Amino acid sequence: MDRKPRRPVRSAPAAAVTAAVLAVTAALGVVAPGAAAAGRTAGTGPDAARVPLRVATYNIHAGAGQDGVFDLDRTAAAIQDLDADVVGLQEVDVHWGARSDFTDEARELAGRLHMRVFFAPIYDLPPATPDAERRQYGVAVLSRLPVRGAWNHEITRLSTQTPRPVPAPAPGFAEVSVRVRGVAVHVYTTHLDYRADPSVRRTQVDDMLAVLAEDRGPKVLLGDFNAEPGAPELARLWGPLADAAADGGKTYPAAGPVRRIDLVTVSPDVTVTGAYASGTTASDHRPVVADLLLRRRCR
Repeated sequence: MDRKPRRPVRSAPAAAVTAAVLAVTAALGVVAPGAAAAGRTAGTGPDAARVPLRVATYNIHAGAGQDGVFDLDRTAAAIQDLDADVVGLQEVDVHWGARSDFTDEARELAGRLHMRVFFAPIYDLPPATPDAERRQYGVAVLSRLPVRGAWNHEITRLSTQTPRPVPAPAPGFAEVSVRVRGVAVHVYTTHLDYRADPSVRRTQVDDMLAVLAEDRGPKVLLGDFNAEPGAPELARLWGPLADAAADGGKTYPAAGPVRRIDLVTVSPDVTVTGAYASGTTASDHRPVVADLLLRRRCR
């Protein structure tokens, strides 16, 4: 895969899991690259030189619905209904615990949906028993498109796994480079701090923008930001990026949502043609879908 030197580096266990997952899903009956996008052709006229791409973001609540019941088949069905080429997922368990039956959710969802996957753990802990797999929790990217490169970046976090945590760099900011009908695009997936104090989220925004600044071309940042777009701590995002679903509807909680904290954001060279929040209650968040047009470079 296309890789370049990056300042954040995956730990060895995370890299091993990622390689295994990518290898397994690539061997499945994966949908032909760009199949979904091909069904939304730009046609002729001014948009003929632009390439369609559908993206989505979804906090899957570790596979549990608004009802609190773990049901990964229901989660997979909700994702399938989005018909997206690339999906950023948050709150993904990989052998994490009883709440998700110690399932490798990244691998299982990729298999059910016939998609490629990149899993970026935030936490990578020893197994619950000596003969079990390591316990991991983080974000993931599902893709119908070939994954040309994948990175698990560090951003500032307050750990939920240690008492009295202090802000420190930690992994779990995922990036994949995909190519759709000849156009390369960088897609990032994030899950920002949930606490009322906005200071960590503000730092996380700065950290993410520093990563994005290293890449050229169209960019899409997906995620659960745990803050609405007008929150002061997100202000630095707007300019480098734009809110793709400003009229897409609120996303949390899934039943009777009152906040829009699940966002699709895009760089200025990406055109948004439509966006919406799905009404599914397969998680405690609603997923957000956006239809985009990427500009072909003239030769």
